[in-house]
Amino acid sequence: MDRKIRAPFFEIGPKSYLVGDEVLELALAAERASGKYGVDIIYTCPYTEIRRVADATQRIFVFAPHMDALERGRGLADILPEAIKAAGAVGVMLNHCERPLGVSVLRRTIERAKDLGLMTAVCADSISEASAIAHFRPTLIVTEPTELVGTGKTSGMEYVSASIEAVKSVDKDILVLQGAGISSGEDVYKVIRAGAEATGSSSGIVKAPDPAAMVDEMICAVRRAWDEIH
Repeated sequence: MDRKIRAPFFEIGPKSYLVGDEVLELALAAERASGKYGVDIIYTCPYTEIRRVADATQRIFVFAPHMDALERGRGLADILPEAIKAAGAVGVMLNHCERPLGVSVLRRTIERAKDLGLMTAVCADSISEASAIAHFRPTLIVTEPTELVGTGKTSGMEYVSASIEAVKSVDKDILVLQGAGISSGEDVYKVIRAGAEATGSSSGIVKAPDPAAMVDEMICAVRRAWDEIH
């Protein structure tokens, strides 16, 4: 794992809103914004587009949206860790509310990723869960209350501070991303100003009239808020 994500950073996940060329176009918009503002961007890419996006970009960090803990061999419909790495992914999103994992499975999957040099972004829907997951030492923890995902409503600033403290008290090197409900540059600015190292957006970007312009707006807000407090 040669590259490391640096704060401040941002995560974009097109999920199943986009397909084919649309996924690549948004990735290229993220690539431009990353270079323009000097902000690292994780792009959680649909499996089918990982190779294309990885080949077409240099700055963004291409993550797979999930993987399974299986070893090479049998497993017809499972997502093999070696396969996503071979396709060009440098990391993987785990335990999203749309693809939750049990504790023991999550631990094994994080370990498989580490063995292959893949970064891990692990979702937690509560402060207590974030604290527990921190003991597995993932690369970063996404602290997003499930009930806010896709709603356009963001976490309170008290939640931002408390979730950061919960993770950092276990391991100060784990990065913390405050997600859920981010739908504008103003939302991004407020979260970063509250002390977050990162935030991210899916529907807030892909449902915007001009997704590429929204990416630029949000990444600009990351840079502006971070520079004001550091």
